[in-house]
Amino acid sequence: MSFLAAASVVPPRRYYRAALMAFFFVMGLVFASWAIRIPDIKARLALDDAALGSILLALPLGEMLAIAPTAWLLSRVGSRRGIDCALLLMPVCLVLLALAPSPVLLFIGLLCFGFANNMLNIALNTQAVDVELLYSRSIMATFHGMWSLGGLVGGLVGAFIAPRGITPLPHFCAVFCLVLFTLVSLRRWTLPRAVRIIGRQTSGKVAGGFRMDAYLMVLGFIALGSMATEGAMYDWSSVYFADVVQPGESLVRVGYVVCMGCMVLGRLTADGLVNRFGVALVLRLSGLFIAAGLSLAVAFPLLVPATLGLGLVGYGMASVVPLCYSLAGKSTRVPARVGISLVSSISFLGFLGCPPLIGFLSHAAGSLRWAFCPIIALGLSIALLVPVLRRLRA
Repeated sequence: MSFLAAASVVPPRRYYRAALMAFFFVMGLVFASWAIRIPDIKARLALDDAALGSILLALPLGEMLAIAPTAWLLSRVGSRRGIDCALLLMPVCLVLLALAPSPVLLFIGLLCFGFANNMLNIALNTQAVDVELLYSRSIMATFHGMWSLGGLVGGLVGAFIAPRGITPLPHFCAVFCLVLFTLVSLRRWTLPRAVRIIGRQTSGKVAGGFRMDAYLMVLGFIALGSMATEGAMYDWSSVYFADVVQPGESLVRVGYVVCMGCMVLGRLTADGLVNRFGVALVLRLSGLFIAAGLSLAVAFPLLVPATLGLGLVGYGMASVVPLCYSLAGKSTRVPARVGISLVSSISFLGFLGCPPLIGFLSHAAGSLRWAFCPIIALGLSIALLVPVLRRLRA
């Protein structure tokens, strides 16, 4: 049988899923490439924790600013073109971050980087909900698992090349070339608008207008706890190891890498757990893992317990956001792009506020160690809100 004949018997949904998995992977790779080099850029611009915290505010602020324009754009051109646009813009902004010669320009670059990141996030998740509908079972966490796998690979690459004197600019340029190659190779496999609408109709989904309700708000607050934790891990885990754990230059990024590795494991196993035990139990355990992991890392700021603690945090925060997006995208009250945008709007408040808050608390308390304590409460809040979510859904 020829290659073309063999390919013709493969259901189209497999192509859509494969392309989306690749795009989630490179999105995670781009984001991790920035996060893993934060200590290097902080040192190059001679920033203290408070100054870095203020600058890091730009990234989630840009993500917040992207929510309404992205929902408007996707309603007119579809998620397919939204993915094309954002997947070009995001790595361009990454390269600009390496070129920023001052804190002000770094702030502006991060604002644009955050805008592109959330545009891609909403476009990919909107399409992922539709592909999940074609499969009629939970596969959303797998997509986010590919994001985390990209984050792990990006973290490993950065952890390997940074101690060897390779500056962020050539590193980020190489990432840009990889993303461009991936987009050109796979963009024709993204889900067309016509197929997406058919998938929506077969699911019985209502394509009505907007109506915020308590169910979507609670979903947003659950996702907020996870997004705040993620923002703290991306922006401060390497700095925490450098300033508090102090394991030596070669091990400064081990906490971030382990956190991302456990996040990959959590997301690649979450769909199976959800399909077997239900989404409520998975969400509740996720919150408890976040609280336990941060408690361990803060109470014992040594290499082994801190690394294990961040591993628990990574596993805990792995499935919260993809499950919340999946539930919001399947709401019968609003279209997927609107439900995801609403949950994203609330959750990104945590991503917006937590990293700079940690910087300010660290500056005030004189130690980054105690600035991590409020995140423990965020993990507990996720576990406490799950029963509320179940009642509202019923």
